[in-house]
Amino acid sequence: MDSHTSSTKAILYAFSANLGIAVAKGIGAFITGSGSMLAETIHSLADCGNQILLFFGMKNSQKPPTKDHPFGFGKSIYFWSFIVAMMLFSLGGIFSAYEGVKKVQSPEEISNPVIALIILGVSIVLESFSLAGAMKEIKIIRLGKSLGEWIKTTRSAELLVVFAEDAAAILGLILAFIFVVLTILTGNPIFDAIGSICIGIILLIIAFFLMIRIQALIIGRSADPELQGFIENEIKKDKNILEIFNVITLQMGAQIMLSAKIRMNEKLTIKQACIAINTLEVKIKNKFPEIRWSFIEPDIKN
Repeated sequence: MDSHTSSTKAILYAFSANLGIAVAKGIGAFITGSGSMLAETIHSLADCGNQILLFFGMKNSQKPPTKDHPFGFGKSIYFWSFIVAMMLFSLGGIFSAYEGVKKVQSPEEISNPVIALIILGVSIVLESFSLAGAMKEIKIIRLGKSLGEWIKTTRSAELLVVFAEDAAAILGLILAFIFVVLTILTGNPIFDAIGSICIGIILLIIAFFLMIRIQALIIGRSADPELQGFIENEIKKDKNILEIFNVITLQMGAQIMLSAKIRMNEKLTIKQACIAINTLEVKIKNKFPEIRWSFIEPDIKN
């Protein structure tokens, strides 16, 4: 299964869960007047918008190359992932924090708090299914890496965004549940307001983290170091190659561009060298299908 398939499934899991949760929480916020619940409603709606933009970005990234875009549109998914992180996460975080500050300044009693807790509990269960779906798809493509290592090294921006928003949603729901309980136990609505502020801070921190990670991909980042090592080893095994001067890879969405400068056996004729390079490129692409473009240059010095 390729990364596009895994990402699409994770996006659909998240959209389905968040749409139902947003409706439920919106009703709960209207009935109870809970600031934490309203913050979570906005968060879930923002998450639905996230999935729509990510899905659009993925479809756009699969467009074939054109004369003006010879390397295709793969990197467009990084742009849309960055927009999601910057706009929806940040705006969701700012709104949640603002709503909490407003509630601190003008505390309001929560009506029907039990309903709020029921809706939050159901939402936690649904969001857990969405997170489990994302984790399942991540496990398929992280190839034995720990989750922490995958988060630090993944080039799949859209799947990272889905995972981050699911994790943020779970944490936000748990916090909202805790602060609503504190409000019930103490009779002090200030706890509900604090819950909104905490949720907003979490969203802003995650947004900042995602923007930094995705910025590196937009600027241009090599393929996964482990994959690049496999590619170099494959080149070294070719009996016609005496030395590798350098190997450069560039992640272009789900696909990779490979460039290498090598020193070949000087006894080869130009025709033999061309045939050997073409054969090597076909072998590499067959073994690593994510490599879409390959430029291997013979030379006598670096």
